[in-house]
Amino acid sequence: MASTETSPSRPPAESHDLAGLEAGLDALDTVQSARAPLSQVLLHKVLPPVLAVVLVLVVWKLLVLAEVTDDYKLPDPSAVWHSLRELWLQGTLLDIVWTSVSRGLLGFLAALALGTPLGLLVARVGFVRAALGPILSGLQSLPSVAWVPAAVIWLGITDTAMYAVILLGAVPSIANGLVSGIDQVPPLYLRAGRTMGATGARGARHILLPAALPGYIAGLKQGWAFSWRSLMAAELIASSPDLGLGLGQYLENARTDSDMPGVLLGILLILFVGIAIDLIVFSPLERRVLRGRGLAAAGR
Repeated sequence: MASTETSPSRPPAESHDLAGLEAGLDALDTVQSARAPLSQVLLHKVLPPVLAVVLVLVVWKLLVLAEVTDDYKLPDPSAVWHSLRELWLQGTLLDIVWTSVSRGLLGFLAALALGTPLGLLVARVGFVRAALGPILSGLQSLPSVAWVPAAVIWLGITDTAMYAVILLGAVPSIANGLVSGIDQVPPLYLRAGRTMGATGARGARHILLPAALPGYIAGLKQGWAFSWRSLMAAELIASSPDLGLGLGQYLENARTDSDMPGVLLGILLILFVGIAIDLIVFSPLERRVLRGRGLAAAGR
């Protein structure tokens, strides 16, 4: 005999509330992927830094006109532009920049290859963390310039010494960034991964690294900053014709010649490269990761 019982139906008010709750959760889970209009990007992303640069130039020019100090200490912005134009006409500007950028990027990639497994090891093995964790934190706070004399004595004034200084400055930052990201991974993710068989290297690849990606990318950004700063310190101190003319050595040569426009130009070029790498590589990567997790607006 067929059963005539029916499942109890929800009251209309409860069904309406449940539908509203589900709709709200769906809205929270939905990641907005629409790109911001070009006019909005220009207004909020391009215009502010341009105005900041213009303001700095105006203040600089006003200080020169007011003669707050001697010309050899604070040259006119046009003198710095003239130094830049001379390097361009001589065909050496791009060579100087590329000498340092190529060293910095290669050193950063080496630091990435060493810092990532080191960070995983420190984050997941308690004994290693207790032993190396404080050392990594101490190395991260140590100024990179302190390694230059030791690297020169050990390795001579060579490219190898430059890369050694970069590694000693960048590896702790990358490793600590990954450790921080892994520490913020909910334990539920790890248990779910183990249930599905993602253990060991597979668990690190498919669970830990993707879940720790925001903190890891923050560590990479800091690692690049340390790589660039370490390289500039090494080039300033350990300058040699055998190393080629990089930005740090150009800056030191300008100081030796009491060429203040050249000194300011070197500082500006170093600043420009550091900002450009961040804007071209790390900021878009960070925005993409945050948007993918619903942590940033689409127009950011």
